[in-house]
Amino acid sequence: MIWKGRRPSDNVEDARGGRGKGLAAGGLGTLVLVLAIYFLGGDPASVLNTMQDNTVQTSKYEGTAQENELAEFVSVVLADTEDVWTDLFRKEGSAYIMPKLVIYLGNVESACGRGEKSTGPFYCPADSSIYIDLSFYDELRDRFKVSGDFAMAYVIAHEVGHHVQKLAGTSRKVMSLRSRLSENEFNKYLVRLELQADYYAGVWAHYAEKMKLLEEGDLEEALNAASAVGDDRIQKNARGYVVPDSFTHGTSGQRVKWFNRGFQSGSIKDGDTFNVGDL
Repeated sequence: MIWKGRRPSDNVEDARGGRGKGLAAGGLGTLVLVLAIYFLGGDPASVLNTMQDNTVQTSKYEGTAQENELAEFVSVVLADTEDVWTDLFRKEGSAYIMPKLVIYLGNVESACGRGEKSTGPFYCPADSSIYIDLSFYDELRDRFKVSGDFAMAYVIAHEVGHHVQKLAGTSRKVMSLRSRLSENEFNKYLVRLELQADYYAGVWAHYAEKMKLLEEGDLEEALNAASAVGDDRIQKNARGYVVPDSFTHGTSGQRVKWFNRGFQSGSIKDGDTFNVGDL
């Protein structure tokens, strides 16, 4: 991807040296709890305010040249998504509210609770922020056998897709079903939510290509990344078999299909994963 020397986003927070105030404890369980409360229409602050705040001293992090270059790269990718979605929302007669991207190291405090390296990149709707430990790039390469800068660009664009879903009200509608469905049935809606985020990532890539930002092999890098994080492939590699009822993100084939569909279309309107029979 052609990115050096281009505009970085103003909406990036480097929290690798620590970060302000947050939850004193809770881990992934707190993250899930607060997300559930948010999406069910409640106020996450009612939970957060009952927990003890933990002051974290913030200091400037001196990263390696490679780390700092990757931080600059994801900032440029975020800026590109800002340009694309601002234009697409304007054409639909609405305003795009930009998310924040928080870069952290090891663990981080968010409005949805504590995020950790093992959590992977995630989007927190309570503070409209994307959180990513830059070492995930190494995980893509070493664990998932996926390389190339556009693979990481796909990851960022996918999380931005979740922000688009929040702005559209889609996420809240889906999460409101949690208490009315069995876990297996609800998982089917989560899969459709994730595949739509993949579609939106493809939409962004569509315009990145139009702006002549893609280099030879970039599309294949994104498709390889989408395939590598399919539920079936992850489960097969982890335990030797798959449990389709437990899928929450979609199969490798589905993730590739919906990213590619967004890339070919470039239209928000063609990404309705909730009203199609065959994913």
